[in-house]
Amino acid sequence: MVNPRGGGQHRGRGGFSAPQRRGIGFYFFTLPYLTWSLSMHSYYLYTTISIFSTDGSVPGQRQASRSPSRSRGSSRGGRGEGGGGRGRGGEGRGRDHQQASGSTNSQRERRPDEKVQGARGGGGGDGRGRGQRRGDNQHHHQGKPSGNNTHRPVIRGGLTNASLHSRGFGRPVQGLMHQQYVNYLLPAPRRPENTGHLQASGSMTDGRVGPQGEEPQRGRVEAQRGRGGNGRGRGRDGTPEVRKLGYKTLEGLLEKEASEVAITLSYSTGLKNLLDDNMMRSDLVQLVCQVLCKAFESRIDRKIVLHLAGIVKDSPFFRNGLPYHVTGMMSDYEQARREQYPQHLSNIISLLSEVLNMFPHSSIQSSVSMSVALLKRTVNQLRASGVDILDNTDEDLERVQGLVDHLQEKSREGTLRSDNYSFLAADEDAPPGEEDFRTMSIYPTIEEFHLDQKPFLRPNIMSQSFPNTRIYLDTHFRLLREDFVRPLREGVRELLSILHSETIDGIPMKKWRFDDIRVYRDTRLILPLCTPTGIAYKVQFNSRLLEFVRWENSKRLLYGSLVCLSMDNFETFLFATVTDRDPKLLKQGQVHLCFSSDSRARLASVQPSDSFLMVETTAYFEAYRYVLEGLKEQNENDVPFQRYIVECNTDVDPPAYLRVEGRSYDLSSIMAEGQEKIPPFNPLTPHAWPDEEKMGLDESQLEALKLALTNELVIIQGPPGTGKTHVGLKIARALLENHEAWSNGCPMLVVCYTNHALDQFLEGIHGFLKEGIVRVGGRSNSETLKPFGLRELTRASNFRKNLPQHLRRAHHEIYTQMEAAQELLKRQSVQLECSLRGVLKEDFLESYISSQHWASLCLQPVSATHTHTHTEALKRFATAVRHAIHKWCIQTTMKLYFALSATVLLMCVQMQGHQKKKMKQMAKKELRKTSAVSVEEERQIRDVWILSLKDRWRLYRLWVLRYRSYLRSEALASEKEYQDAAERLNEIRRREDLCVLQQARVVGMTTTGAAKYRQALQELQPRLVIVEEAAEVLEAHTITTLSKACQHLILIGDHQQLRPSATVYDLAKNFNLEVSMFERLVGVNFPFVRLNYQHRMRPSIARLLTPHIYETLENHPSVLEYDNVKGLLTNLFFVDHCHFEEEIKDGRSHQNPHEAQFVVALCRYLLLQGYKASQITILTTYTGQLHCLRNLMPSLKFAGVKVHVVDKYQGEENDIIILSLVRSNLQRRVGFLNISNRVCVALSRAKMGLYCIGNMEMLSSVKLWSNILHTLREQGQVGRALTLSCQNHPDKQIHVSCSEDFKGAPEGGCDQPCDYRLDCGHVCTRMCHPYDAEHKKYKCTKDCPKVLCELGHRCTRRCHQECGKCQVRVDKIIPSCKHNQKVPCHQDPETFVCQEPCQKTLPCDHPCKATCGESCSTQCMVKVEMQLKCGHMQEEPCYISRDHKREPNCRSKCGTTLKCGHPCPGTCYGCCQGRLHKACTHKCQQTLVCSHRCREPCVRDCPPCSVRCENRCIHSACMKTCGQPCAPCNEPCEWQCPHHSCTKLCHEPCDRPPCSVPCNNTLPCGHRCIGLCGDPCPNKCRICHKDEVTEIFFGNEDDPDACFIQLEDCKHLFETTGMDQYMNLDEDQDAELDQRAIRLKDCPRCRTPIRRNLRYGTHINRSLAAIEMVKEKINGVPDVSKRKQEVLSLQLRRKEILKKHLPDKFAFLKEKLKTKDLSLQQHWHLENLMTYLESVGKLKAMQEEHMSLLLDKIWPFSSKVVEVLRFLLDPTQRFSDQQIADLERELKRLSYLAELNVRCGMSPIRSSVYSTEIQQLREILEDTLPFSEGLERTVKQMFTDLDTKLPRSGLGITDEERELILKAIGLNKGHWYKCPNGHVYAIGECGGAMQQSKCPECDAAIGGTNHNLIQGNAVATEMDGAEHAAWSDAANLANFDLQNFED
Repeated sequence: MVNPRGGGQHRGRGGFSAPQRRGIGFYFFTLPYLTWSLSMHSYYLYTTISIFSTDGSVPGQRQASRSPSRSRGSSRGGRGEGGGGRGRGGEGRGRDHQQASGSTNSQRERRPDEKVQGARGGGGGDGRGRGQRRGDNQHHHQGKPSGNNTHRPVIRGGLTNASLHSRGFGRPVQGLMHQQYVNYLLPAPRRPENTGHLQASGSMTDGRVGPQGEEPQRGRVEAQRGRGGNGRGRGRDGTPEVRKLGYKTLEGLLEKEASEVAITLSYSTGLKNLLDDNMMRSDLVQLVCQVLCKAFESRIDRKIVLHLAGIVKDSPFFRNGLPYHVTGMMSDYEQARREQYPQHLSNIISLLSEVLNMFPHSSIQSSVSMSVALLKRTVNQLRASGVDILDNTDEDLERVQGLVDHLQEKSREGTLRSDNYSFLAADEDAPPGEEDFRTMSIYPTIEEFHLDQKPFLRPNIMSQSFPNTRIYLDTHFRLLREDFVRPLREGVRELLSILHSETIDGIPMKKWRFDDIRVYRDTRLILPLCTPTGIAYKVQFNSRLLEFVRWENSKRLLYGSLVCLSMDNFETFLFATVTDRDPKLLKQGQVHLCFSSDSRARLASVQPSDSFLMVETTAYFEAYRYVLEGLKEQNENDVPFQRYIVECNTDVDPPAYLRVEGRSYDLSSIMAEGQEKIPPFNPLTPHAWPDEEKMGLDESQLEALKLALTNELVIIQGPPGTGKTHVGLKIARALLENHEAWSNGCPMLVVCYTNHALDQFLEGIHGFLKEGIVRVGGRSNSETLKPFGLRELTRASNFRKNLPQHLRRAHHEIYTQMEAAQELLKRQSVQLECSLRGVLKEDFLESYISSQHWASLCLQPVSATHTHTHTEALKRFATAVRHAIHKWCIQTTMKLYFALSATVLLMCVQMQGHQKKKMKQMAKKELRKTSAVSVEEERQIRDVWILSLKDRWRLYRLWVLRYRSYLRSEALASEKEYQDAAERLNEIRRREDLCVLQQARVVGMTTTGAAKYRQALQELQPRLVIVEEAAEVLEAHTITTLSKACQHLILIGDHQQLRPSATVYDLAKNFNLEVSMFERLVGVNFPFVRLNYQHRMRPSIARLLTPHIYETLENHPSVLEYDNVKGLLTNLFFVDHCHFEEEIKDGRSHQNPHEAQFVVALCRYLLLQGYKASQITILTTYTGQLHCLRNLMPSLKFAGVKVHVVDKYQGEENDIIILSLVRSNLQRRVGFLNISNRVCVALSRAKMGLYCIGNMEMLSSVKLWSNILHTLREQGQVGRALTLSCQNHPDKQIHVSCSEDFKGAPEGGCDQPCDYRLDCGHVCTRMCHPYDAEHKKYKCTKDCPKVLCELGHRCTRRCHQECGKCQVRVDKIIPSCKHNQKVPCHQDPETFVCQEPCQKTLPCDHPCKATCGESCSTQCMVKVEMQLKCGHMQEEPCYISRDHKREPNCRSKCGTTLKCGHPCPGTCYGCCQGRLHKACTHKCQQTLVCSHRCREPCVRDCPPCSVRCENRCIHSACMKTCGQPCAPCNEPCEWQCPHHSCTKLCHEPCDRPPCSVPCNNTLPCGHRCIGLCGDPCPNKCRICHKDEVTEIFFGNEDDPDACFIQLEDCKHLFETTGMDQYMNLDEDQDAELDQRAIRLKDCPRCRTPIRRNLRYGTHINRSLAAIEMVKEKINGVPDVSKRKQEVLSLQLRRKEILKKHLPDKFAFLKEKLKTKDLSLQQHWHLENLMTYLESVGKLKAMQEEHMSLLLDKIWPFSSKVVEVLRFLLDPTQRFSDQQIADLERELKRLSYLAELNVRCGMSPIRSSVYSTEIQQLREILEDTLPFSEGLERTVKQMFTDLDTKLPRSGLGITDEERELILKAIGLNKGHWYKCPNGHVYAIGECGGAMQQSKCPECDAAIGGTNHNLIQGNAVATEMDGAEHAAWSDAANLANFDLQNFED
C-alpha cells in the first residue's frame, strides 16, 4: 500500500512478519507515543495496554488495527502476506480506497463472544486470496479477551523504522506520566460514512451487532463468502443452520388469518433463508407470493407488515429470483402450471404493488421496474398462447406501471428522497392550492409559523346535509387540526415578534406571559432513555423562572402534551410529546420527551451544548392526535350511517339485524318489580309493547326505550334530573339480555366523554352483568371496575399462557431485539459521554482531520537550540523508556528527540505535582468550551504548529465535533432500531388486547381511548355502540369511534347542558366546532326523544331552568316532598358582592378569595345545622378557585364534603349545592358564565337547596343571567346578604355578606347564650346551637356541689361524672383483728381488708405472704426448684411445683448453634423445644456505605440504615433516615472567593479549583488567619496556639508559610497540602483499596466522616453521588419497587384461602403493602410471610372442613398451628436460613398431622379399628422434639402402610368398596347425599328429599321436605359422580354423557 503522507506502509504499524504460532497465549504490548499538545508549553503522555487472547500470533507478527479509517499493518482478512495490504509487500491503499480488513467491522464493534465462520479473507492469506477457514483458526477479534470486555484501542505488533518515519510520533509509555484522560471506553477510530471508504468486514455481513452480541439470526453461525475463505461451513460449536420454511408450513399459513401470517413470517428466520434462494422451484415461488399477499392484507399490524416487506424487498428472491421466475413463465408449457398462472400473476402484481407503496424510494432503485416490464411481456405471451388472463390483471399492471413511471420521474427530479412519499390522488373537492387533508401533517409546518396567511377552513354545516362524505371528513379534520395548531402557531408568532426585545411594556422579556403557549428557556437534551413504548429523552430546562408553578396541580407538561423545540427562531424545530411527568423532577427542571418520527431523524445534528427554546401549546395534544390520525385513515365508504350523518335523512330504519323475520325481545329483566312477566315480542310491533306502569318508566322514558330498540340511529335528550343514565342502563340491559339478536360474537361498545361518566355507566351495567365487562384505559377511580380493567386482565398470571403461539413467539423475539438494541445504545451513550471527558487520542480523530493538517501534525517542530541540560534530560528520558520498549528504544528516543522541544521534555521529566494539576485544570476548562473554527477558517490553516494556543483548541474542538456527530449518527441508528422494535411490540400488545376484547360482552372506553384503539375496534367490529354524554363529544371523536360494521348507534346526552369544548373560541363560534353530532342532528330535525319529567330539583330551583333554558320541564311528584333547609330563611338564594377576582399566575384560571371564604363559612354553618358532610357539595367554575377552596378546608373539619368544578360534576347531584361563580372584574368579563350550557349544569345539581355567590350586577349584562336574576328578584331570592335563621330563636336573624358575619352564629345558632337549664341545675355554657337541642350529648364541666356523707365531705368530681360514695379516709378499728386502719369514710370496718401482714404458716410450711384481712393464700409463692418435661430444672413458685397438670414455660437458654454460627438467644419454650428458633440477636456492627454502623442483629445483607441522615450543606439538611435516598440540593453553590467562583449547583462537583492564596483576614486575637482564601477561617492561631498548630501530622505543619484548613464536622486542624493529597487519594489508581471504597472520607485523626467542607465539596459530592447509587441498589429503583409492590398486592388478592381462614392476617398484609417506599428487603420479607401464611391457611382450611368431629384429637394440631403463626408474626422474624429451615420442617410435620386427622375424620370406624398404628403415628407427629428427616422417613413409611387400612378417599373406603356398595344398592346417579359433616346416605324412589332424619354417625339433621335438602346437606358427588339431584329432570341431564348415552 502507498501511504500518501510518506512511508511504504501504514503509519505506525510495522510491516515485517514472523512465523505464525499455533499456541494459545496472552500478549501484553506497551508502546510509547506522545500526542500533539494543545498547550504551547506542555505535552501529555498517554499509556495504552492492549490485552490479547487466543489468536495464535506472536508479538513480532503485525496485525491490522480495528480502525476502519486505514489498514495499519497486515491485512489479516484480505489479500497479501504478512503485514501488507493488497499484494505481497508492505504496500497499502490510502484514503478513499477499499479495504479488506479482517479485524474491522464496517460500522460497529463486534462483541467479544461473537462467532464468525468463513468470513471474507479467512486466514492470514498467501497473497493470492487463499486463506484458511475462520472455523479452523479464529483471529484476534474473534476470541474472548481476558478481563474487562469494554472497547479499547488495540495495539498489535511492534515498530519498525518505516513505521516511525511514516507516523511522526510513537505510542504511549506506561509509567512515564499518569494518564489523566483515559478514554478506554471509546471505540476504535472509525471513518464516517461520507468519506467514501468501502470496507469489507471480516466479522459481519452488514456490520451490525445482533441481540446480545450474536449474529443477526440467533443460534446460527453465519456463513460468509470472502477472499481466501472456503465458503459455508459449520461453526466451531457445530451449530447447524436454521432450516428454510417448508412447503407444508407455507400451505398451513394460507389457512390462517392475515394478521397471524404477517406476524409469523415477520419473525421467522426460516423465511429469510428461503428468500435467500435465487433458484426456487416454480410451485414454491407461487406459494410464497400467495402467502406474502395474504400477509400484506393485515391492516392493523402496520409496523409488522412494514418489517416483513422490508425483508422481502432486500431479499435475493425479490431482486433476482422473482424476475427469473416471471421470465420462465413464458417458456413453461406444462398445462397444470399454466392454469394457475392467471391467479399467480395477480399475486405477483399485488406483491410488487404493496412493496412499491411501502418503499417507494428504495424499491424503485431495485428490480421492481424490471419485474413490471417482464410481467407485461409474460402476460402478452401467455394470452397469445391461450391462457385466460384475469380481467383486472391488465388494469392492475397498468396501475403499477404508472406508479413506477411516476416514481422514476420524481427520482430524476430529486424530489423522491425517502420512503415517506405519499401516493394519495388529488382531491377533486379541495379548494385551489389546498391539498388533500390526508396528505396534511398533523404537526404545524414551518410555513404556518412564518407566513401570515389564514388556512383554508370550512364551517361545520348546521342546517343542511354535506355535499359528500369526503367533504364531511375534510371539514372536521381541518377544524380539529386548526383547533390544535392555532394556539401554538399564534403563540410562536407572538414570541418571534418580541423575541429581540429586552422588555415589553416595562416587563422583562423572560417574565413575559403568553396566552397560547408556555415557554421554557435554556432547554437541553441530556440522554436517551429506553422505555417500553420507545426511545424517550431526558430533557433539562431552566426552572428558576418557574418557581411559582405548583407542579402537582399544574396543567403544564402533562402526559401527552406537545412541545416544540427550536434554537434558531423556529426556522427549524423539533416536535416531541411528554412521556413521563414526575412533579419532583419538574421542580428540578427535568422532563421526559418522545420525539416525533420526523424530528428523530434530525437529532443527529444536536450537540449536548445546544440550548433550545421550548414552547408548549395549551391545546392538549393527546386529545387530538389519535382522532386526527383516525380521520386521515378513515375511508369514505367505511363511514356508517352516511344517509343520516352526511345526508341528514330523517327517515330512520330499524337496525339491520332486527329486520330478520321472527326476531323477538324478552324485556322481563327490565320490568318494574311486582309486575307480571310478559312473553317475548317483536319490538317493531307497536301494540305489543307493555305500558309505562309495567315497565316502571314515565311516558317519555318509555318512548326513549322504544326508539332505542327499534331505530338504527337513536338520539335521547335528557335534561337535568330526568334520569337519562337510568334509561340508558335499561336500554343496555334489554339489549344485553337479548344479545343473540345483534351480537354475532361481538361485544357492545360503550363510549363516554369522561372517565367519571364511563365508570358510572359501567358500574350500572355491573349491577346486572357480573362478568364479561372490559374497561379500557388506566384512569378509572372505581374499585368495582378494577378487576375488569384491560391492564389488569392482561397482567393476569395465566394470561400469556392462553395467548396464541405466534403472539407469544413474536413478543419474545421483539423483546429480545429491544434488549439487544438497548445494550448497544448504552455502550454508544458511554462512548459519547467519554468523548467529552478528556483529550482524545489522535487515532480517534484521524478520519476527521484533513490530510494537510495530519501531515503538519506529524511533523512536529524541533527547537533550534538545545543545551547540554536538554541533552542530559533527553538521555534520562531514553533510559526511562528503555525497560518498557526493549530493542526499539533507540529509534523511539530519536523520534521523540525530533518530536519534542527540550523545554517541554524537561517539563515532562521534572514536572511537580501541582504543575501537573494546573495543566489538568487548564485542559478541563478548555474542554468545557464550545467555540470551534469554521470550515472556511480550517481551509486557510496550513501548519497547525504556528497557531496560538486558543486557536489550537478551537481547531481541536472542530475535529471532536465531527467525531461526535459520527458517534451520534451511530447512536441514532440504534435508537431507530429500538424504536422500530418498540412500535412492533406495541402492535403485538394491541393484538393481545384484542384477544381480551373479543371475549368480552361489554367494552367501555372514553372517546380518546376509542380513537387510540381505533384499529382494534375496526378488527373487533362492534355492531352496537352506546355513546353516553354524546352532546359533549366533538363530532370528529364520534366519527373515529364508529367502525364500518356498526349497525346500531345510540346517542344519549343533553346539548343544552355541557357542549364539546374547543380550544379556539373563533372556531367554536364562527365555524361551529363546538357543535356535537348529537346537537347537529337535532338541529336538522332528526327524530329524537326528550325526557320530560325531572326527579331531582325542588320546583323553586327548577324554575331557574324553565323557561330560561328549557321551554318545558315537568316536576315529578317526589320533588314536592323535600324539607326546608335548616338554619336558612330560604331554600334558594344568590348572594351579590363586588369583590374582585385574582388571576392565577400560572395558567388562565381565576380565584376569588372573598367568595371562597364565604362559601367555606356557609358550609361550616350548614354542618352545624346537623347536615351530614356527604349531603353538601361545593361547586365552582374555575380550577384556581377549586384549589383555593381546598386550601381553606382542613380535612378534619370538612371530611366528606365534595368540592368540584362544574364541568366535572355533570351527571351528579346532592341535597345542598353551594356555588361560587368567581368572576368579578372591572372589564366586566364573565368568561365561562356566558355559556348557557355551563350555567345549566351549575344550576341543576341541587335537590333541596341552592346557594350561589357572585357579582350579580356584572352578570346581569348577560341576557341569560338577566332573566334568571329577574326571576330571583320576584321571589326575593337575590341580595347583598344571605339571611340566617336561628332554629332555637326564630325571631333572631343574621344577615351575612362575608365570612366574618358568620361569627354572629359561632355554634350555628345565634349570638345569644344557650341558657338551657341542664338536669343538674347548671346552665349550658355554649352559645346558641341547633345541634343536640335536648343536650343529651352535652356534659356539664362545673364542679359537683353535692355533700356525700354526715361528716360534710363534698364530692370532688365534675358535675357530669357520677359522684359515687365518699372516699375520704378516716381512722377506724377493724373488729376482727382490732388493728387501727385508714378506712374510706363510707365503708364499714367489718368489710375492710386489714393491711397488716399475716402471721400464719401454710400447709407447705412456708409463711403466709397475705395481709391480715385476706384469706391465707392457697398458692404459695416461695420459689423452689422443679424439673420440667423437657428435662431442665428451674425455680418456680411452690404452688406450681405441686400442680402436675399445668407445667410452666421453660426459661432455660436454648443454646443451639444456629446456621449463622451464633448461639440461639431464645429459651427452651420460646424456641418450641428447638423446633422454631428465635432470631439471632448478635449485633452486626458492619460499617455501612453511609459510614454508620449497622444496628440490625445478624443479617445476611444489611438493610438500609435507620439512623437520622447527617448529610447537610450550607443551605439545608436532609431530614430523612440515612438509608433513604437524599434529595440533591439544587441551590447555587456558595463556594466563592475573589479569585474563583463556582457556577454549579450545590450537589454537583464544583467547576472551580481550590484557591491557594492565603487568607488576609485578621483573627479576634489580632494575628493573621492561617487559612486559605474562600475557606472558613480556622479558630486557631499560629502564635496563640503554636503547639497545636505546628504538631507534626502530615509533615509540613512547622513550615512558616503553611496554611491550614479546619474541618467543620470535628473541628480538627490540618495542613492544606497534606490534606489535599489525602483527599485526592481516591482518584489515584495506586491508592489503597480502602481509599477507593465507596464511602465518605474520614478525618485522619478521629475518623469522623467529612460531610461539610467547601474546599473538598467536589470529593464529598462525588462520594455522596456514589453512595446514592448504592442506596438505590439496596432500596431498589422506585418504579421497579412500585411494580413489585403492585404484583405482591395482586398476588395477595388472589389468595382466597388466606383471606377466608386468616382474615386478620390478610388484612395485616394488605395494610403493609399500602406502605410507601418499601425496600427490596421488605418486599422479600412480605413475600415470604404471604407464602407461609397461605400454607398455614391451607392447614386451617383442612381443620375446618374435615376435623370438626375430632374435637378431642385436634388440640395438639391447633396448638402447633398457633405456635407457627406466633413464630411467623414475631416482630423479630427476618426469615433467616435457620428460621426458614425450622418453618419448613414444622410445616411438614403439620401437613402430615393434618392428613392423619383428615383420614380419621373421614372414617371414624376404621380409625378405631386401627387405633394402635394411628396412635404410634400420632405420638411422633405430636411430639415436641424437632421433626428431623429421619422421623419424616419413618412417618412416610407408616402412611404408606395405612393407605390400605385408612385410605385417602373422602368416603373413608376404597374405590373397590365404593363400587361394591353402588352395585349392591342399585340406585342411579343423583340418589347419594351427605350430611353437613360429610357422612354419606342415600334416598330412594325419585331421589328427592321428602322427610327428615338424623345422621347415624353424628346426629346431624339429614334429608328434607318437598325435594328441598336441609341446609348443609349436599349431593355426594364423590360417591357416584353426580352433580345434581336425580329428581330434577332438567338438571339431571348433566349427570349423563349424552354422546355415549347407550353406555
